[in-house]
Amino acid sequence: MTKLRERQKADRERRILSAAVHKFRAEGYKRVRIEDLADAADVSVGTVYNYYGTKGDILIAAVAMEVEEVLAEGQNLVADPPKDPGDALLALTFCYYDHSLNYLTKEMWRRAMGLAIEAPDTPNGRRYSELDAKLAQQVGDLVKQFQNNGILSPDIDAVALGRVIFNNLNQLFIAFVTNEAMTLDDLRDEAKLLTTPIATLLPRADPA
Repeated sequence: MTKLRERQKADRERRILSAAVHKFRAEGYKRVRIEDLADAADVSVGTVYNYYGTKGDILIAAVAMEVEEVLAEGQNLVADPPKDPGDALLALTFCYYDHSLNYLTKEMWRRAMGLAIEAPDTPNGRRYSELDAKLAQQVGDLVKQFQNNGILSPDIDAVALGRVIFNNLNQLFIAFVTNEAMTLDDLRDEAKLLTTPIATLLPRADPA
């Protein structure tokens, strides 16, 4: 019975989040009401509030769903990266970018960023920051992989470098979501332009 209730709970939450992604994308985040989400998910308004306190909570949950899937995909690349560190860093960056609009629109990203910036000490603000930290850590893990493979110097601070590279690609992503005319191809071109010089400067490990 407990497992059945857990499955039912997970199913309701999945339906609410799926309805939110669809409605937010189709009608715009601001226009959609909690009542609209409840109707689309075929649950009561009270049920929606049992899972999410605010519409912003639902939006951040959509961001989390996006990022967790990206992290899983990125982990496969970290485990078996291209041979060249520069190619690997770009591949991981493109993995993040290419997945970014699967569930969210540019408007949804702007709203989510706004929630995190306006209230950084709230659960939503902290969760958004934690997601960014996970992505930065994964970039650092990729650098560590090349250190472990004897390609990059062990003297590199992989954690710090991961943060630097992530901050760079994240700033480009902010420019992307705040410019409706900018395409994913434009974003990829900018990332290549700014990431390649960093990769070129990375010190290689001494030959054995």
